[in-house]
Amino acid sequence: MTDLETDVAVIGAGSAGLRAYRAAAAHTNRVLLIEGGRYGTTCASVGCMPSKLLIAAADSAHTAQEAGDLGVYADSVKINGAKVMERLRNLRDRFVSGVVSNTEKIPAERRIHGYARFEDAQTLKLDDGRRIRAERIVIATGSRPNVLPMFEGLGDRVVVNDDLFEWSDLPESVAVFGPGVIGMELGQALHRLGVRVRIFGVGGFLGPLTDPSVKEAAEGIFAEELDLDTDAQVDSLSREGDQVLVRFKDKNGDSVEERFEYLLAATGRRPNIDKLGLETTGLSLNKDGVPDFDRYTMQCGDKPIFIAGDANNEHPVMPDAFDEGEIAGNNAGRYPKVEPGRRHPPMSIVFTEPQMALVGMRYADLPDTDYAVGEFSFSAHPRAMVMRANRGLMRFYGRPSDGAFLGAEVLGPRAEHLGHLLAWAVDSGMSVEQMLDLPYYHPVLETSIRNALSDLQQKMQH
Repeated sequence: MTDLETDVAVIGAGSAGLRAYRAAAAHTNRVLLIEGGRYGTTCASVGCMPSKLLIAAADSAHTAQEAGDLGVYADSVKINGAKVMERLRNLRDRFVSGVVSNTEKIPAERRIHGYARFEDAQTLKLDDGRRIRAERIVIATGSRPNVLPMFEGLGDRVVVNDDLFEWSDLPESVAVFGPGVIGMELGQALHRLGVRVRIFGVGGFLGPLTDPSVKEAAEGIFAEELDLDTDAQVDSLSREGDQVLVRFKDKNGDSVEERFEYLLAATGRRPNIDKLGLETTGLSLNKDGVPDFDRYTMQCGDKPIFIAGDANNEHPVMPDAFDEGEIAGNNAGRYPKVEPGRRHPPMSIVFTEPQMALVGMRYADLPDTDYAVGEFSFSAHPRAMVMRANRGLMRFYGRPSDGAFLGAEVLGPRAEHLGHLLAWAVDSGMSVEQMLDLPYYHPVLETSIRNALSDLQQKMQH
């Protein structure tokens, strides 16, 4: 028995799902948006916006504390953790309410609250028992924090970023497991707000960096400020009262015991696809259970099923969720006419200090031949020195055979802005020579781009 029929069903009302719904609705008015949880995107509620609010407070405290080198002295810097978290929650709720308001502008008859599961490639069953027959389906179910089995037994002393943003005050201490984007951003921010922090990693990974030279520079810079071990040997985790006891080997190989009020599990995210019943669709699934899909059409195999955003686990950042949702929605709306959509170059930004930015082709993506690497250190950059921010390294990648600019990995001040300029260059297909021919004002941080490009051009010529 089928209770509802529609041309397109979009599962998930996050960034990708909302974009997919609106794109599909431009082709047909028979579109349903299905959401089992609360409205409000990951970015607004537990991701990019609340984390930036915490970082803003941390940066203000750090600037005041370090201003003495500029001849400016703050007699004392008092951090009111309750006020920090109150402002975070208030503005976070404001951002979320804006998303919710826009979502609720979608006609009520087109919005369904419930969790959906595939019965076959064109039939969904809701948790209230209703069935939906959809000619085409878009999967945009997002992702959730990945909590490892090693944290079992620690109870409410283990938190993920979702939990952290609900704190009413700052704790005394936090052990951060995972020096990825979330772990580094939140770990440094908490440290600068007076929380005792230690960051544990595995395998030497740091943020999204893949270039060994940039990663080495980053590890050295962050280790000057933070207790950071990107390849830690943790012997055991246990709960003692309201604390987590971590037994580990320090960098000298000595055994250490340290207690923390909380353990922040920042060990990645996993796509919300494991409860969708994808095994009933006839789709080919990879080892993580994600359907094989075309990244330019977002179509899964040859079925009328499309996947977008964090659910496909390819590049889980909001700009990609927007692109993928648009492509998936358009193709679902006009199916069987499926067309490749426009994909922008990959871009990742980490809001630590110094910031990290990866644009276009990463070091790990470079071919075996026909590439060159140029670099520039911020250590003697005039504007960076004026700002007391002359720490970091940028490495640019180019193709000597045609002079193309391929991508970059950047560690440095205001890398969020430098990264955008580089992304626009990659997106426009600019050559290194064309980029060097652009105007650069003095003194600005953007002259670092010219310096790195000059070095890259010389390497390409040789």
